[in-house]
Amino acid sequence: MNEWPMADGPLFELMEKKLYTGVICDTLDELGFRNQAMNERLRPLDPNTVVAGRAKTILAADVYHVHDNPYDVEIRALDSIKPGEVAVVCTNRSRNNGIWGELLSTAAKMRGGRGAIVDGLIRDTKKILELGFPVFCTGFKPVDSRGRGIVIDYDCPVEVGDILVRPGDVIFADRDGVAVIPADVVQETVRRALNKVERENHTRKELLEGKLLRDVYEKYGVL
Repeated sequence: MNEWPMADGPLFELMEKKLYTGVICDTLDELGFRNQAMNERLRPLDPNTVVAGRAKTILAADVYHVHDNPYDVEIRALDSIKPGEVAVVCTNRSRNNGIWGELLSTAAKMRGGRGAIVDGLIRDTKKILELGFPVFCTGFKPVDSRGRGIVIDYDCPVEVGDILVRPGDVIFADRDGVAVIPADVVQETVRRALNKVERENHTRKELLEGKLLRDVYEKYGVL
């Protein structure tokens, strides 16, 4: 970490290696962004998942008939994913279908996507786990989106997990939840979060040595 600010690729790798959602959210609190954690209904398919990347926003809605080209916008959205992006899918809390599955995960991964956050249901979970592609969702349903749901837009603001996400915001997610870092404070958030992790490490060490919590807190200022 000799240079700052960092390019996206090294930045996301550093975040996944060193940070966690708790310290990200604490840092966002300090910066005045106190409502950046998605609803707890979003859970990782693999609890050991850690993912960081730029938000590639996708907007879907329920439908009740089969369109002539039901996958047209969906295909365009997936094919336009860039390296370092995380698909962030708004379904308007749909329970109609498993809108995300193995083939979308494969397409996203091969475009350089780092994961997917789906505020809705997914399917093909065994195949996604075998693929090793990080996915967060609200549950599972085996039926296809055709005639049940349709992607209507992408690269637009979306509400996912009750949080407004804009294209280019940074997503950081692990087993504790999903945090959204506004695009204009990403570098500062990561810099401060790394500093806090270092202070937490000193705190933990001294607590394990038997020092009093109050004394250690007064020294490092983290809890």
